[in-house]
Amino acid sequence: MVTLRVVNMQGAEQAPIEASSAVFDVEVSDTLLHDVVVGLQANKRQGTHKTKTRGEVSGGGAKPFRQKGTGRARRGSSREPGLKGGGVVFGPVPRSYRTSLTVGMKRQALCGVLSNRVKAERLCVLSGLTFDAPKTKAFADMVEAIDADARRTLFVVAEHNPVVLLSSRNIPNVAVRTASDLNVLDVLNATRIVLQQEALPKLEERLA
Repeated sequence: MVTLRVVNMQGAEQAPIEASSAVFDVEVSDTLLHDVVVGLQANKRQGTHKTKTRGEVSGGGAKPFRQKGTGRARRGSSREPGLKGGGVVFGPVPRSYRTSLTVGMKRQALCGVLSNRVKAERLCVLSGLTFDAPKTKAFADMVEAIDADARRTLFVVAEHNPVVLLSSRNIPNVAVRTASDLNVLDVLNATRIVLQQEALPKLEERLA
């Protein structure tokens, strides 16, 4: 078992909590982590880039000038790739960048980065997260109380909570994810991870 630090909304220390070592005390190879990160980033790409070849550019049907007698190089079309307004040779076309990542690879990599945050003392559990109505200032004060020096803070909640989302969405460098949606990129992009206490068992159930 691993001991996690627990704080309340005012930043006060609470009794520490035990967590599964299968999730928060895992060693992961750099190769696996690299493969998962590159795969997740590739899967986010739309792949809708497109340039027109000389056969797709409008115009260029008539020969721009006669074949001989002008002193210039011969031209059959004003849409040749070497001319302004011409087509593109070997340009990008729509394609899929999707990479196959197994569930086990993503789970192992996520456990590894969470374990790294625990060892670096950049992960804590938040008890008593309650908001009756969306209040940005109250949420910002809570972030400041938990860790005033964190450049980017990630809150992991147990389930979709519109009040928490509305309270946090206008605060720079603060992100909110549910325990079921959390991935490696979310953790790596944050300097401080704050787990809602109710989200901890859901995360352990998903990853252990």
